[in-house]
Amino acid sequence: MFGIIRPCQHRLTDKLKTSWMAHLCGLCLALRDDHGQLARTATNYDGLIISVLVEAQRPAAARADGRRTAGPCPLRGMRSAEVAKGEGARLAAAVSLALASVKVRDHVLDADGVFARRPVAAGARVVARRWDKQSAGSGSVVGFDTAVLLDAASRQGELERTAIPGSSVLLVTEPTETATAAAFAHTAVLAERPGNAAALSEAGRLFGRLAHLLDAAEDQEADDKAGAWNPLTATGTSRAEVERLCRDAVHGIRLALKDVELTDRALTHLLLAHETEAAVERVFGHRHGSGCATKSQGATGSHNPHQGNPYQGNPYQGAPNQGGPYQGGAYQQNPYQGGPFQDAPPPGNPYHYGGGQPPMPPQTPGKPPRGPLAGCAMWVLLACTCQLLCCEHNHPFTREPRKGFCERHDCDCCDCCDPCDCSCQGCQCCCDAESAGCCDGCDCCDCCDCN
Repeated sequence: MFGIIRPCQHRLTDKLKTSWMAHLCGLCLALRDDHGQLARTATNYDGLIISVLVEAQRPAAARADGRRTAGPCPLRGMRSAEVAKGEGARLAAAVSLALASVKVRDHVLDADGVFARRPVAAGARVVARRWDKQSAGSGSVVGFDTAVLLDAASRQGELERTAIPGSSVLLVTEPTETATAAAFAHTAVLAERPGNAAALSEAGRLFGRLAHLLDAAEDQEADDKAGAWNPLTATGTSRAEVERLCRDAVHGIRLALKDVELTDRALTHLLLAHETEAAVERVFGHRHGSGCATKSQGATGSHNPHQGNPYQGNPYQGAPNQGGPYQGGAYQQNPYQGGPFQDAPPPGNPYHYGGGQPPMPPQTPGKPPRGPLAGCAMWVLLACTCQLLCCEHNHPFTREPRKGFCERHDCDCCDCCDPCDCSCQGCQCCCDAESAGCCDGCDCCDCCDCN
């Protein structure tokens, strides 16, 4: 799936992970219910933010009504789950489908991969036209006109043709900014929070800019090799300037979110204030000296938890009783040596203290490993239900419990699990360090879900 918001599971608490998956599955099922199975391929990480925003602005009672229990799904390892429903999920589906149709057209125009083949390109155009109509229909149900998205996309080609070296790259990102601003602002309409519309529009505009620039930066090398058009190359914008624009956009999103009245800020803040920064660092690398100063860190911002440890040395080194306060003292010999129970077990204790370890209780033998045929059959079953990829399961041959492939390989902890722990899982990030510029203007404590 495409999208810049790809939260690492180690940056999500169990509560936030469950909520994030509920919106992701809700978006996928809304696409299926309204537009058919093929539309589920338009599910994307960024689209679910629309659903998150709608739910976060609603009262607690209304949020409870916005969930339903979905049946087993192969992508959840054939497990049921609570998923988002209602207007938020339908708006997210309409926006995702409209943007997916635009993306399909871009692939056809650029002749990317299989889209360079005429039969594939012809079929893709048919799908894009059908998705345009379907997104318009579902958008109208929730009062959103998807024409603003399609009009913005139609202006994109003209702006790209006029881009020359020296022109501003922001002229090229304007259609994307306009489209995402409209989608973000409409969440305030659905949640009946008209006062949030302006701030959400600004957050959406900056999010669209960020998504467009990051996509261009990620693809620039490949586009240059293939001779494809890229906004950074066309305008002669340096990567340093693009990084500055991206970080400014993240800062602007955080400031805009402060003006949005939310009843549940945790997931929204995590996705838009922290995962956006993680996306920037995934493309450009970590910014030196920008780590958060947590409560456990000193003024230097070092991540070494043992720096300045008052017990680093041996407090008894060089003392008269070197090696310990009792070494060579009155208790050098055991004062209880020769007691009545030295060679006999205490009453009621069947094990002698000096007679070695007590026997371990007998272990209940587990199920024996499966044979080749049974193991292969179980492997096929687990594979066909996606349990090998998506969830914990028992090894098809040895029966040992193990995590799914995606969970074992989906992140590099050295990259996504920053020692700063800006996810606020420990509820100690930045809360009293804003004066040091921590998190660049955001209130990290807003994303803790431990209250």
